[in-house]
Amino acid sequence: MSDSSESRIHDPRGPVHSGLGDQINLIFEEFTKGRQGRSPRLLAEDQLLWVWQRFVHPSGFGKARRTLAETSTVLLDGAPGSGRTSAASVLLHELRRDVGSFHKLLPDEEGESLLDPYLVGDEDRILLDLASADEPRWTEVLEELPSFRKTVLDHRAHLVVVLPLRRTDRLPVELDRHRVEIFRPRGMEVLLRHLRQDGLPQADRVRSVPAVSDFLDTPRPMREIAEFASLIVRAQAAARAEDSFIDWCQSARAAMADRGPQVAKHVAAMTGGPQRALLLTTAMLHGAHADAVHSATTLLLRAVDHPKDDRPLLEHADLAMRLEEVSAGLTQHGAVRFKELEYDAAVRTHFWDHRPDLREHLGTWVGRAVELTGPVLSPDDRCHVVQRLSDQYLRTGQCEELASLAEQWTAVPTTARRLRAAAQALERGLLDERHGRSFRDKVYDWSRNDRLGEPLAQVLVEVCAEVIAVQHPDQALVRLHHLTRRERRITRARDALGRLMQEDHRLRRRMLHRLVSRPTSWPADIDLFLETSDPAALTDVGGRARSLLDETVVRDQLIAGWGMVFGRLPLSAWDKHVRNWLHTACSDEHHTDPLLDVLVSGAAGRGEVFGALYATARRAEPTAPGGRKHGSALTDLLLRKISTAQGIRQPPPRHTSEETTS
Repeated sequence: MSDSSESRIHDPRGPVHSGLGDQINLIFEEFTKGRQGRSPRLLAEDQLLWVWQRFVHPSGFGKARRTLAETSTVLLDGAPGSGRTSAASVLLHELRRDVGSFHKLLPDEEGESLLDPYLVGDEDRILLDLASADEPRWTEVLEELPSFRKTVLDHRAHLVVVLPLRRTDRLPVELDRHRVEIFRPRGMEVLLRHLRQDGLPQADRVRSVPAVSDFLDTPRPMREIAEFASLIVRAQAAARAEDSFIDWCQSARAAMADRGPQVAKHVAAMTGGPQRALLLTTAMLHGAHADAVHSATTLLLRAVDHPKDDRPLLEHADLAMRLEEVSAGLTQHGAVRFKELEYDAAVRTHFWDHRPDLREHLGTWVGRAVELTGPVLSPDDRCHVVQRLSDQYLRTGQCEELASLAEQWTAVPTTARRLRAAAQALERGLLDERHGRSFRDKVYDWSRNDRLGEPLAQVLVEVCAEVIAVQHPDQALVRLHHLTRRERRITRARDALGRLMQEDHRLRRRMLHRLVSRPTSWPADIDLFLETSDPAALTDVGGRARSLLDETVVRDQLIAGWGMVFGRLPLSAWDKHVRNWLHTACSDEHHTDPLLDVLVSGAAGRGEVFGALYATARRAEPTAPGGRKHGSALTDLLLRKISTAQGIRQPPPRHTSEETTS
């Protein structure tokens, strides 16, 4: 059937099995670090906070801040490497409120505009990064931006646009007044801010270190300075007691140099496969316990069909000697590390680039290595080995191959650890600055596959809900919607979609739009409408100026949706949902009339539906909030609205026996 038109997996609930046959129910643990069950919205704020803490205000930032505050829009201009994207994030972080959310605009896969008004919620903070946009995309945005700005203003939202680096058209006058150029901050100040935030002692001494001065003599992009700061911190963590601050900086500087020739010479000097296998395993499991490295090396030799060493066991060199041969050693806690900082990355790069025949074997090997049981291999070790392999695919632009590997790890029969590895590989791709869009496109294609395997579907639900949703909640919603349509025996995607909408009322509005603007024959869409139209969520103001139900567009969508429900489903399928609406109408006086009006309008003049609505209201009276008396009064009001819709003279209100005797 075709359509018309660092993460943690933490949900402890199992999927519902409502059909026949076996169920693949692999509940896998957390696959990225630091989420601890936090919502995508809070994780997005954490990411903004991290950038803000390390941000040095560039020249022009103050003007950008004033422009954004006064006009709700700023267009950031500047040279490559000036930190415009970070500046955009910080500007929006400074405007954080209890209402609204931060999100990035992205082109939609289903023909909708990049600047769709439905992408704007009340008091949202929106980033449109066009730094790498081509001329056609820029021309498209330029035409729609003025009208989109009006939507932003109507919702009291804020918009920051990072302008393309190359554009031929001049900005129109009405937009040029929002343009602010920013200039690269001093590299030394950026480096110092990072070191201080990372808690490095003696950070101020960096100004007088020759290795640092040498590094900063060449103007560097902000990301390279951040990387250098990270290397200094790691050099300090791995240093010997006698090493000084200057030694840390020199080690970090050396780590940024090209070590390719050094590694090539090292590998060429090795005499056999076992040595090279240990070198590569140490690079892939850098920091893991020696037992894990030993076991994984044996697995690697098997993966490449290397002949077994038939010598007596006691004639083999011990692990300490073998590690010395590959320029590695053991820490006091038994972890294996190379003696030089970042040497592990250089080794991985060498084998990937110069032994392409090993790549397929490495994928097979990692899939087996993650199965090694603890304490031989810790959860962090498993995560790191998957990330390091994924980074090689991404570095060389082999996105499709990495996606295929993740799919391979989910093939039945699979295990919880392989599913976790697949999720981690996809997360790495989704978060990659260059290739994230390719992976979001791949997830989209998978989500629309009617023959999608259940284990892969589970992985996709988690990466949508906990990775894509952090920065791109609209794209997460689209993918979860397609996955929900295809769920056969479980409700994992539907549950994730519900949680996503609960986080952001704008996404609930967008889901209603998807469900009613292009009606389909998918049975799940009717059920999704009934869940999406939860009256408690629709009437909740939540600090905003008005509820969703108070919006004319939303009421029209609800009327259309209820029309589909009444037209396609029997009374037994919608009775409890109507009861919920009636009880909410009974307890929320402000929304009593609009709730009833939506139901009556949704019936579209069909007498049998009116009769069923009235009968449902009568049955709901005893359980109404406030008791039968309130329920009876609501039923009378509903009957009057039905009579008006039918052009019938309105009957007088009914009275309960209690009222008559009084």
